[in-house]
Amino acid sequence: MTEPASTSSSTQRLSQDGGESPALPPRVLRLDDTDNVAVALLPLRPGELLMLGQGNGELVVSEEIGFGHKVALVPIARGGVVRKYGEVIGVATAPIAPGCHVHIHNVVSARLPGSDAEHSAELDGRR
Repeated sequence: MTEPASTSSSTQRLSQDGGESPALPPRVLRLDDTDNVAVALLPLRPGELLMLGQGNGELVVSEEIGFGHKVALVPIARGGVVRKYGEVIGVATAPIAPGCHVHIHNVVSARLPGSDAEHSAELDGRR
């Protein structure tokens, strides 16, 4: 597969929905319209520009994001919910900027067993 020409030295324009480059496969998948994260369908590199499609604009990838991992689509405040599948799957333990990797280093699960006190301790930095 041939990569498209760069729009700048640090940003590549890659299409999510075929709007810019119909031959490219989707790079991320937003599973529900209410999700604030998307799943990387291929490894993502810093500086890649993703076209999110359906009027959702563009997103510059900030850091390496592995296949199957989550990328923030919008700012998520510390203590804010992380939505995937249209469901709350976690709570941010630190602010997460659009284009950043969303994983266990900045999110505590809302789905795994544990008490609300444990989640509060994680958010307060006591754990």
